[in-house]
Amino acid sequence: MSEPDLNLLIALDALLDDGSVVGAARRLGLSASAMSRTLTRLREATGDPLLVRAGRAMVLTPHAQALRERTRNAVHEARAVLVPSAAEPDLATLQRTFTIRANDGFVEAFGARLIAAATAVAPFVRLRFAPKTEKTSAHLREGSADLEIGVLGEMGPEIRVQALFRDRFVGVVRQGHPLALARGPTAERYVAFGHVVASRSGRGNGPVDAALAALGLERTIVAVVPSFPAALAVARASDLIALVPGSFLCDHREQPPEQHDELRESLHSAGIHVFELPVTTEKITVSQMWHPRIEADPVHRWLRQLVLTVCRQHVPL
Repeated sequence: MSEPDLNLLIALDALLDDGSVVGAARRLGLSASAMSRTLTRLREATGDPLLVRAGRAMVLTPHAQALRERTRNAVHEARAVLVPSAAEPDLATLQRTFTIRANDGFVEAFGARLIAAATAVAPFVRLRFAPKTEKTSAHLREGSADLEIGVLGEMGPEIRVQALFRDRFVGVVRQGHPLALARGPTAERYVAFGHVVASRSGRGNGPVDAALAALGLERTIVAVVPSFPAALAVARASDLIALVPGSFLCDHREQPPEQHDELRESLHSAGIHVFELPVTTEKITVSQMWHPRIEADPVHRWLRQLVLTVCRQHVPL
């Protein structure tokens, strides 16, 4: 079986990205006729026309559209393999801004720790936390974000993923709330009060509601807010129950007992009471995600290790 000509990948990437024989030829420094011959070879290799005439322009076929991202990633990977090994960066003089997409809860729980850890060894590095309004790999693919942090969604098969920690949801009420006086609310008591939930999409129902439904119970969702800090603020100023990740409050049962006392004092001074939910829900895994084209970048590798270390110090996997 003959080996495919891998040089065709470079040409295919240019054709799919430009959508034009002339444009791809210009990019690769070839004549239009040479690019046309290459397109013929690509059509034979893929069994698809790839580019077809639509009026006076050329458009990609559905198969070409499907190949576009895979081809781009394959070319990036090949180029990364065929470059000299990069030296370790001089973090003391490194000047670079990293964009990290994460929700407000993660930034509030880990932002200050990440900033302190980064600037302690790389004083000229800047971290830009960008809002995460939807789950999409577009920002990583386009290079407008260096890292995406959150629960894995439909990110695409090429996106690299590393688990940071496992989290769970807890209930939060204001100090003085009837549930704050109980050692642990029953499911019936839990649904007897109104609830505020955080959701970027505006949806109120989730795993807790499914667990309650299995018991024949349903909670009343009075308000939906866009972030966990907002849900916490509403709960602190009302009789509503908020549902937030334990990591948002640094509330982890794996912490030693002496830190539990410190945590309770801190939460009490903040005017809130945290309790375990009266139903069981699956833990969620929070991960960091990045695009393969920066897999081997030593500076980005340092950033990923920094995020992993800071998160694992406070929340075990």
